[in-house]
Amino acid sequence: MALTLSAAAVTAMADALGTLLDGGAVHIYAGTRPATPDVAITTQTLLATVPFANPAFSAAVAGVITAHAMTDDADCAASGTAAFFRAVTSGGDSVCDGSVGTSDADCLLSTTSIVQHGTVTITSCVLTVPGA
Repeated sequence: MALTLSAAAVTAMADALGTLLDGGAVHIYAGTRPATPDVAITTQTLLATVPFANPAFSAAVAGVITAHAMTDDADCAASGTAAFFRAVTSGGDSVCDGSVGTSDADCLLSTTSIVQHGTVTITSCVLTVPGA
């Protein structure tokens, strides 16, 4: 049977997720998204790294956290089309993977067409804990 969570539990989990990401970063990749964040990045290309603030997120509301303003990556690592992101802790440990796009995605980017040495901006990053 599937576990169901109370609204308070989902919100507490979202706050804990946000705390894990304090001072961490969003790594934006081209290529196929791994099955889970525990699967190593292999053939995917790192396009850009955008740091989270510290604290990274505002307080959760109904299991949803919204990132504080993020600093652009003004020197992108490679050229390619952004396909997904991996959020990591300040120590580089994987926390979650999510969608990227210019609309209707977990992380909204200024563009998904990343150019090496160019700039990418995350205009919004909103993460929802499953069950919210």
